[in-house]
Amino acid sequence: MNIAEILKERQKWFEWKNIKPIKEKLDNFQVNSADYKLNDTIEITTNDNLTPQIKELALMLKPWRKGPFKINDLFIDSEWRSYIKWNSLKPHLNLENKDVLDVGCNNGYYMFRMLEMNPKSITGFDPSALFNLQFDFINKFIKSDIDYKLLGVEHIPYYEKKFDVIFCMGVLYHRRDPIDMLKELKAGLNKGGEVILDTLIIEGNDDVALCPVRYAKMKNVYFIPTVKALYNWIEKAKFSDIQFIGKRYTTTNEQRKTDWIDGESLESFLNKDQTKTIEGYEPPLRCYLKLKY
Repeated sequence: MNIAEILKERQKWFEWKNIKPIKEKLDNFQVNSADYKLNDTIEITTNDNLTPQIKELALMLKPWRKGPFKINDLFIDSEWRSYIKWNSLKPHLNLENKDVLDVGCNNGYYMFRMLEMNPKSITGFDPSALFNLQFDFINKFIKSDIDYKLLGVEHIPYYEKKFDVIFCMGVLYHRRDPIDMLKELKAGLNKGGEVILDTLIIEGNDDVALCPVRYAKMKNVYFIPTVKALYNWIEKAKFSDIQFIGKRYTTTNEQRKTDWIDGESLESFLNKDQTKTIEGYEPPLRCYLKLKY
């Protein structure tokens, strides 16, 4: 697989009619100087008289899934309060002087938060041109050296670089072959490296997985395992060790509809008392693991 050719081909995605005008406007948007704070809300301040352009671009870049961000007085209230997940993972992370990859990085919220841990390098993989532009927009202010690639997890084994830490959050249940995906993650690690894995699970003591036609209105969910089944997958992918970090249900405090997204969010994916998905399955339960090579 030739990664350079794939990336060259994917640059054409910026020519799509709904993306091209945003990219052109963003390319012409210049920020001379800005300050930022990597808090739960990533806060950016600039002395430039850019408020009208900032708001126009931010609105063009909807929907904002991950965040939140605050640029001067403009609060981008993303669908996910991503700091809830980040704060639960942070005590288990050591990124100092590490080469880090975030697969399915969305607009880069987590990668920006990683900056405070002084990694050697940060790379993001995500095939979405819109999320790439959201990242470029925020990075106009932060001016980081984060490297964003329009790639997916399937490209990891062929990528030119290996990593010490790979974040894979909210991807596994979207893949048709979860064991192959775990092997792809392992193939991207340096010896002694680790994967930070976040995925949906179901409760139960058997080594089984749910295979829904739809789950919480999502068509692209293939397998949701019990923890025991998930551990079996990981063993088949030949990781040397598994550290259980924790599990918790996603609530409407963490994921909800705001003015910065289009369409529905979690409250519409659950029944009235939020005890089941709209299809009758148990509500979203996430498991967090650290996998060692």
